[in-house]
Amino acid sequence: MDRIGDIGLFLRVLDLGSISAAARSLDLSVAVASQRLQRLERDLGVRLLHRTTRRLHATPEGAVLAEQGRVLVEDLEALSGSLRQAGAGVTGVLRVTTSASFGRQYLSPLLPAFLRAHPGVRLSISLTDHVLDLVSSGFDLAIRIGALADSTLVARKLADNQRLLCASPDYLAQHGWPQTPQDLAHHQCLILVGSQGRSDVWRLGDGAGGEVAVRVQGRVEANTGELLADAALAGFGIAMHSVWHVSADLRAGRLVPVLPDYPLADSGIYAVMPQRRLVPPRVRAFVDFLAEQWGEAPPGGAGWVDGTPAG
Repeated sequence: MDRIGDIGLFLRVLDLGSISAAARSLDLSVAVASQRLQRLERDLGVRLLHRTTRRLHATPEGAVLAEQGRVLVEDLEALSGSLRQAGAGVTGVLRVTTSASFGRQYLSPLLPAFLRAHPGVRLSISLTDHVLDLVSSGFDLAIRIGALADSTLVARKLADNQRLLCASPDYLAQHGWPQTPQDLAHHQCLILVGSQGRSDVWRLGDGAGGEVAVRVQGRVEANTGELLADAALAGFGIAMHSVWHVSADLRAGRLVPVLPDYPLADSGIYAVMPQRRLVPPRVRAFVDFLAEQWGEAPPGGAGWVDGTPAG
């Protein structure tokens, strides 16, 4: 058990960036924490940490221990927690990450109900548009939207993610309505630039089970959907968005669907978790809670008004 505890301390040092911060979080003295880390390095016969000007970082051997040891520590914690808390609810710190706009609009309004239902749970939420490595960053799960590429993760679909093309009435009054996907090549289109490059090839259904691919261009491109939505509202072009992202503007008529007879393929909203033999009860409870909430009212659908669940 000492070895597992020492590995847990080592992981806490990596998460917090210093021995002193890790020691405070575990109610240890810095001297004791340092001794335990030295003992772990001595027992394993490798150096696990090296210091830069501002933080402690894992050595290559330490990175291997962090990746594989975190699973062992979390499995033991999950097993111990489930045995201790059988029949008494779920407890512990739940660490979640998702995109900033989605988290603010659709995750945040649900958190009070979850916290009331599980008073033993503490939440640590990170809203960022960067796709973080869940294992090295210490997250229990991420809420991700769209195609999933990382096969080392476990995913559960929580809801469909409907997408569409949209523009402001002013833009369409000035430039005309596209009648076919090919017409998009002659319009100002607002382009998302992400980790996979420029999303300037738009794929639409042809109404007969096939697909039409059109390369688009325009004066505005950005790496955030918020900026593209603002540009669409200001009349600078046609944007491709998830319905949840622009649902309030669609309901208010500030944006209108474009080419609705040529729909974009739906994607999904997923709970993504590191592979582990034992899922902590807090994680299982949170994923079940989101699946229930979004199963009844998918983000951006009729059950939401301006980012808030109706009723």
